[in-house]
Amino acid sequence: MKVLMLGWELPPHHSGGLGVACYQMCRELSTSGVDIEFILPYTAEHNIDFMKITPAHPQSVEAVKLAGGVYDSGHYTTETVRLHDEQLDLNNQQDLFAYNVARLAYAKEFDVIHAHDWLTFKAGIAAKRATGKPLIVHVHATQYDQSAGGHGNPAVRDIEYQGLAMADKIFAVSEYTKQVIVREYGIPAEKIHVVHNSMDITDVSIDEDHNSHAYLEHMKSLGYTVVTNIGRKTIQKGLTHLLEAAALVVRKNPKVLFVLAGSGEQDDELLELAADYGISKNVISIGWVQGKQWRDTYRISDVFVMPSVSEPFGLTPLEAIGYGSAVIVSKQSGIAEVLRNIYSVDFWDVEQMADMILSLAEHPALRNEMWQQSYNEFKAQSWKKSANIMHHHYKNVGVMV
Repeated sequence: MKVLMLGWELPPHHSGGLGVACYQMCRELSTSGVDIEFILPYTAEHNIDFMKITPAHPQSVEAVKLAGGVYDSGHYTTETVRLHDEQLDLNNQQDLFAYNVARLAYAKEFDVIHAHDWLTFKAGIAAKRATGKPLIVHVHATQYDQSAGGHGNPAVRDIEYQGLAMADKIFAVSEYTKQVIVREYGIPAEKIHVVHNSMDITDVSIDEDHNSHAYLEHMKSLGYTVVTNIGRKTIQKGLTHLLEAAALVVRKNPKVLFVLAGSGEQDDELLELAADYGISKNVISIGWVQGKQWRDTYRISDVFVMPSVSEPFGLTPLEAIGYGSAVIVSKQSGIAEVLRNIYSVDFWDVEQMADMILSLAEHPALRNEMWQQSYNEFKAQSWKKSANIMHHHYKNVGVMV
């Protein structure tokens, strides 16, 4: 089975969970006899030996980052924009990728096209038209999610609809996402198949000698509990609701610290909100983290909260469990379908969210038991089941099964 895989990023040049998911997914697929050629919009070293990586055209990863990525849909328009600093804008990047993918596809041998998220949907359609090969589109997020339950960018939403309509089959990262596609885009449910994400974390990454968050380690030695969130600071992620819950928590227990790691358009808004609630000394914003600081942020955490307004899947709770945290997630997330030994709460129910945080902060035995049970779930899950589902649909792409 030969698959032409279309993606916008792979580690180490990734801006979020999509690149990591694609990497781990493809690694597992390759072990089940799937021959993958992964087409990217840039040229870079990846040190990957389980699949072939091909740039659609020669340009640096910096050019693509400057133009924008999967999470920059708000910048996309249908109008022609002048080139900035001689680099291609997001609109031209997508069209250029589609043109070159179609050209490459025409000269290659493969069985199926597999395109990830809206930035590659135009290319997937172009490759299908050029070769007649079946197209599977993989939905990791939609405009509905990124706009926190709104309509989102109409231009991007139109691209999403075209990709969904033209696809022979659709992979959705959760049943939650499948229902969003049916409800918001009018796509028949029988065309959509749920393929849950997973997360691989090695013990080598977990066991490190020291933590770079010396201040937080000191505060924990004084009896403080650390509650964390790692991710983009956008309306989708529900962080304003987390801060509202934090204010209720701190009012009852001032020895709880909230660490917000990440960047986004809500950076200043969240800091101002913490000040308005009078909890600035309990809220620590550390910006974007990566490498050891990223791992240490998970390791220092006692409780991880993902209060997303709409989350197709949510890899960060899995990462948090892998590094030792008890987890609270919103019911409006796909990860709630996979994990049972966690707390789940409606994103808007800040009082219940606060009660959950307090119960875990004030009862270490409960927190540890919850983490241990969720960690057992974490160890039991893998990409293998999802890879088997995808492989099945590759072989039966013309059949609604």
